[in-house]
Amino acid sequence: MRRRDFVILLAGAMGGRPFAVRAQQKAMPVIGFLGSTSRSAPLVAAFLEGLAETGYVEGQNAAIEYRWAEGRYDRLPALAAELVKRGVDVIVTQGGIPPTRAAKSATSTIPIVFAVGTDPVEDGLVASLARPGGNLTGVTFMMTELNSKRLELLTELVPQARVIALLVNPNNPSAERTMRDVQEAARAKGVQLLILKAGTESEIDAAFASFVQLHASALLVGQDSFFASRREQLVALASRNAVPAIYENREYIASGGLISYGTSLAATSRQAGIYVGKILKGAKPADLPVERPTRFELVVNLKTAKALGLTMPPSILVRAAEVIE
Repeated sequence: MRRRDFVILLAGAMGGRPFAVRAQQKAMPVIGFLGSTSRSAPLVAAFLEGLAETGYVEGQNAAIEYRWAEGRYDRLPALAAELVKRGVDVIVTQGGIPPTRAAKSATSTIPIVFAVGTDPVEDGLVASLARPGGNLTGVTFMMTELNSKRLELLTELVPQARVIALLVNPNNPSAERTMRDVQEAARAKGVQLLILKAGTESEIDAAFASFVQLHASALLVGQDSFFASRREQLVALASRNAVPAIYENREYIASGGLISYGTSLAATSRQAGIYVGKILKGAKPADLPVERPTRFELVVNLKTAKALGLTMPPSILVRAAEVIE
C-alpha cells in the first residue's frame, strides 16, 4: 500500500470513530423529566411503569435526566433550558402548568409530554384535545374543573357550614380560575367563600390561623404542586385545628386527610410514560390526542372523620371508591 493511501485510510478510521461513538450514545435515548416540586417516588414509579410498557427501561435502554424545582416556580425556566441544552429526546413535565409552560418556552422542536390539572386548550398549550398540533401532548386530569364538585361534597359532609374557605397558591397560574370557579359554586350553594392564599410554608401556617380566627366551617385545598409537596404539613394543621378539609387526591387521605375527590395521579403519570415511549418510537406529539380521565375517585378516611367528630353521610360512603378505616 502506498504511504498516501495509508494516511488517507488512517485518517478516515480516526475520523469515523467519534461518529461511531456518537451513534452508540444516541442509541440510548435521553428523557428530560421536569418537575415542579421534589421527587415523588410513587409518581415516578408509575411513569417508569408506563414507559416500560412501551419497551423502555431506565438504565437499560433509556436514560433520564431529572430536574426538580422544589416548589420554586421561578427556577423552572432555567431547569428547562438545561434539559434543552443537554439535547434530550423528549421532555416530560410533572406538576401542572408552570413546568409545561417553561418547557414550551424553552423549545419548539423537542417533544413535550405534560400532565396538567387544567384545560390545556384554554391554557394555550395545544390547539385541541383531539389534534394537539405543535410539539406538545399529554394528559389532563381536570382538577380545577372538579372544584365545584368538591365544594358540593363539603356542604354535604358539613351541612351546617355557612362559611367555607378556599386555600390557593397565588404563584400558581390557575389560582384566579380556581377562585372564580369555586366562588360561582359557593353562590349556587348559598355559602360564603373565604379566600386564603399561601405560597410558602409559613404562609400555610398563617392561612390556618386565619381560618380559625374567621370561624370558617370547612376548607377546600386547591390543586397545586406546592401544596402536594407540603401534604404532611396541611394534613397535620387540619387535624390540629379540627378543620374538615377536602383535597385533590387520595395521597392526602393516605397521609391522614379527611376526604378527596379527583383522578388517580399514578394513572396519569403512567399514561405520560406510555406517551413518552410512543414518541421515542417515532410517534409525533401533534398526532397523539390529549388524554382525559375516565374515572374519578372519592376517598374518605373514617378514622379522621371520627377524630373530627363528624359522621360520614351514607350518601358519600356509598359513592366512595375507597374507605380508609
